[in-house]
Amino acid sequence: MTWNVRIGINPISWMNDDLPELGGETPLETALSEGRQIGYAGFELGNKFPKTGVALKAKLAQYDLACISGWYSGFLAEDSVAAEIARCHDHMAKLQFNGARVVVYGECAGTVQGQIDTPLAHRPRFNDLAQWQAYGERLNAFGAHLQQTYGIVLAYHHHMGAYVESPQDIDQLMAVTDPRNVGLLFDTGHAWFGGVGDPVALLRKHINRVVHVHCKDVRADVVAQARNDGWSFLTGVLYGTFTVPGDGAIDFDAVLSALHGAGYEGWLVVEAEQDPAVAPSYAYADKGFKTLRAIVERLDQPTQEV
Repeated sequence: MTWNVRIGINPISWMNDDLPELGGETPLETALSEGRQIGYAGFELGNKFPKTGVALKAKLAQYDLACISGWYSGFLAEDSVAAEIARCHDHMAKLQFNGARVVVYGECAGTVQGQIDTPLAHRPRFNDLAQWQAYGERLNAFGAHLQQTYGIVLAYHHHMGAYVESPQDIDQLMAVTDPRNVGLLFDTGHAWFGGVGDPVALLRKHINRVVHVHCKDVRADVVAQARNDGWSFLTGVLYGTFTVPGDGAIDFDAVLSALHGAGYEGWLVVEAEQDPAVAPSYAYADKGFKTLRAIVERLDQPTQEV
């Protein structure tokens, strides 16, 4: 039986939303045409994509690409469910119109991920279990709304510099949210950087909650330096903490084998914040695709009985 996964990519390999000077001159059409030429089936969204559902669908259709999902900046750690519901409509309607099944929920309340002069150690944290539980209740309510209104699943992105960064944070998030309403976006690179090292054990622990996957590799020595020297998230990006699958320390054979064994279905998204002047977009996007495709093809082979 064929493993029901598709390989997609985030445009961050060509152009960076948080650091617009990285690939800022690159047209969206370059990313789409090169991504399709490499073999990617779809793209996540970035700030150069059309803003309306109709225009987005037309643009992606020019390159025979699917709309995978798109980052949504949420503020439920500090704001109300009602405010989030009102704020999200245009984005969710655009994703719904384009057939996306999940939304990448990034908690942006208090985050330091976009502040180049702020060390990661200054990220926000919940003080006690009561705050975690209240946050979980708001996420559950928002996730239920997304499913009922748009048919979209909330895929929570644990992220450096935010409330949910470390393995312990992910454990707590999963404990205070309902699997029917809140899924986990498992990001291999953020899992490593967040303190777990090899992410496979953490993945296995929460694999039944995984609804979306970002395949990001790490340069372990740079991550270690970022931690030891108190870098900001964006400083780490500039110095190369992240790269594409097959170019770093993460064992993607083990990652994908765990997902395959658990019956994961959905997207495997290459996402690696890098400076395209240092890590040329096409070459690195191609390397990430070929790395994942080779593993998927191997896992698709029927086992031989002895």
